[in-house]
Amino acid sequence: MGETEEFAEALLDQISVELDEEKEISELSKRISDNPDFPKKFTDMEDFSEKNFSIMKEKVQEFTGLDVNSNIKIEFPELKEFKLLKGKKVYATNQSNEFVNNLFSAVADENIEDISKLIQEDTAKFLVYSTYAKAYISKISTTYGDYLDSTVFLNKFILSKYPQIILYKQGPPFLTNLEKVDSGYRGALKMTLLEELIHSTQNNLENENKNAATNVNSINEELAKIILDLDTSRASSLYEYLQLQTVPDNFPIAKKANLFFMLNPDNFVVNVLGPDVMTFSKVEIDPKISEIVPELADIYQRWLSPIQSHHAAFSTMEGIAEFVVQNILKDDDDFQNYLTTFMGTDFSSYKVRKNMGKELTEKVFNKFGKNAFKFLIESPPGTRELKEPELYLKRDLSTGSTTTK
Repeated sequence: MGETEEFAEALLDQISVELDEEKEISELSKRISDNPDFPKKFTDMEDFSEKNFSIMKEKVQEFTGLDVNSNIKIEFPELKEFKLLKGKKVYATNQSNEFVNNLFSAVADENIEDISKLIQEDTAKFLVYSTYAKAYISKISTTYGDYLDSTVFLNKFILSKYPQIILYKQGPPFLTNLEKVDSGYRGALKMTLLEELIHSTQNNLENENKNAATNVNSINEELAKIILDLDTSRASSLYEYLQLQTVPDNFPIAKKANLFFMLNPDNFVVNVLGPDVMTFSKVEIDPKISEIVPELADIYQRWLSPIQSHHAAFSTMEGIAEFVVQNILKDDDDFQNYLTTFMGTDFSSYKVRKNMGKELTEKVFNKFGKNAFKFLIESPPGTRELKEPELYLKRDLSTGSTTTK
């Protein structure tokens, strides 16, 4: 087996737990369906979602004052199609879109030969986008839905199997808990529909997020090429200085890959400087590393602005969605049952979960009511405002300018 095949195998090994979980879900689902004593009557995901789609639209519009696109539709992709959808949410550079689609397809198929060919085709792109393949595909079993291009996508693989699995694991007599679990399932569907419909109203935030993510990817592609072009002497010096795990000389790609994964700013800068880097205006790096790779300081500095924009936009999008869902569904019995049967929690515990986006949304809502959502979407916060909502509240939100510093 050559180096690229071993590299491809290593990528699949890194998500083997998640891939095995998908297989276990499929096998368990089949065993359940073959069990004559197990109830067959559960809410139909597609029928329920279609019937409640317009209801959820109205609830979003009523609570937020935002218009939901009348042309929005709903789809129910199977497992591979949902994974390919996640590849589109990487927001790769234009010249890398096809590569990313092929990579996500090869990983979804667990095809070592195709992954190996992609590594040989463009190693730099592979180094950048394989991290997304690992991160996104490893979360498929906990991802209920997504939104893209006027379409709400529901993860059919997970949502069509989870209620049966949850009831099955509770054990017999199954009919005792059937209605509560099925009610929780309806709550999960309502929550997912609401989340994605809310995201459909966030066009300006989504554009900010997409453009920032594409810029980050472009910079990371540039860094990958710089690392791959390092001569043997500089690569060895950097490897020794960073004290990375020894790699045999006949594995040159693995050696350069280790350097890239270590120096990738998403890893290196954040881990060295901590999460507060999201509010920094300048990145300082080790002089010795800069001496070996002089281009690195400029790479990190150019990365800082788009990563902060991405962080702020994404956190705000998620925060708005969580805040709205909590308020719309706070008295919904199905959602209460979802929290207890699917999440093992209750509404009180769920509501106090903290994240910066939700806290900012809540404070802006408390001051401006429904207008808060329009302000947050059309005048997105910066990372410091996300961390310190009082700064955002001092803005003249009619113009988006800051009145005090």
